[in-house]
Amino acid sequence: MKKAKKVILISFLAWGVILAGCSSSESEEEDPTLKEKASVTVIEDEQEGKAEETAEASAVQYYYTANEGGSISKIDAATNSVESSIEVEGSVHNVQVSPDGKMIGATVVPSMGGHGHSDGKEMSAKALFYSIESDELIQVVEVGNHPAHIVFTEDGKYAVVTNNEDNTISIIDMKNFTVIDTVNTGKGPHGFRISDNSKKAYIANMGEDTVSVVDLESMAEEKRIKVGAAPVTTGVTSDGKTLVATLNGENALAIVDLATDKVEKVPVGTGPAQVYIDVKDQFAYVANQGTEEAPSKTVTVINLAAKNVTAEIETGKGSHGVVSSPDNKRVYVTNMFEDTVSIIDIVENKVIETIEVKGIPNGISITE
Repeated sequence: MKKAKKVILISFLAWGVILAGCSSSESEEEDPTLKEKASVTVIEDEQEGKAEETAEASAVQYYYTANEGGSISKIDAATNSVESSIEVEGSVHNVQVSPDGKMIGATVVPSMGGHGHSDGKEMSAKALFYSIESDELIQVVEVGNHPAHIVFTEDGKYAVVTNNEDNTISIIDMKNFTVIDTVNTGKGPHGFRISDNSKKAYIANMGEDTVSVVDLESMAEEKRIKVGAAPVTTGVTSDGKTLVATLNGENALAIVDLATDKVEKVPVGTGPAQVYIDVKDQFAYVANQGTEEAPSKTVTVINLAAKNVTAEIETGKGSHGVVSSPDNKRVYVTNMFEDTVSIIDIVENKVIETIEVKGIPNGISITE
């Protein structure tokens, strides 16, 4: 509104100058206050423009890593440098940025074993929520035993946590940070994604060969889709038509037509962990972790329409978490067995930088 008024003022003054110019043949003089007022208005507009540019520049983008050693790393996406480290009592398995970009959610258990799964003992634990602006703890919410992943619904209404040892998910109401429902799933629920319309959650059940489809309106498991051995994480396209799931037990990515539940499989690297679909729904990026004794160090790029591999990118040992940037220019991958993050150029399909992140980086998420 202010800018519009200033534009009108400049037009009015300019018209006054034109009229003065037309009459100058009679008076041969101009009112000096007109030039002075116009100059002041232009300067104000320039200052406002610079202020807007400064505000845009101050909107720093971050990506976060969940570190099993007991911390969350906050990394400046412009410089790829660790800005701060949030110390956490326990082992952080997964982290997610909220849709409004104001907070992060993280799943934490007292201790971890191997890839981040318990030895069979029940491990009651929590979901933690932190401010992105200040890194301060906002809320602690008790969930089920051995929480694995946390994902926010796109509408910001809920945060959902998979409880790996309980075979359930906890649904947290974000208005008051309370668990409003616990829903049964298949065995060993782990990584998952939620549809863009916030209605369905697709849960990879590591302990069996299925993905649980949970209706977040009725708060019930709708069905299970058989996808293949030991699914670790899922992804779903923005139109809600295609589901993907990493099959750790088959070294493959399952691609599911959600209209028919028909499954097609594409071979990937050894021991695939997480998968992420780019913002254009063109490619799926699969992080191949392998094992600690025999780590993999690649990301497989799959064309979802053609259902074939378009690239195999060498990263670091134990590639696990993966996310792409909102501008679709970069892919970020955590390498668990060498404490690093690989930054991949999407156009060139190669690592352009590797940074150190202490504490066994696992899950990863980025601000919009």
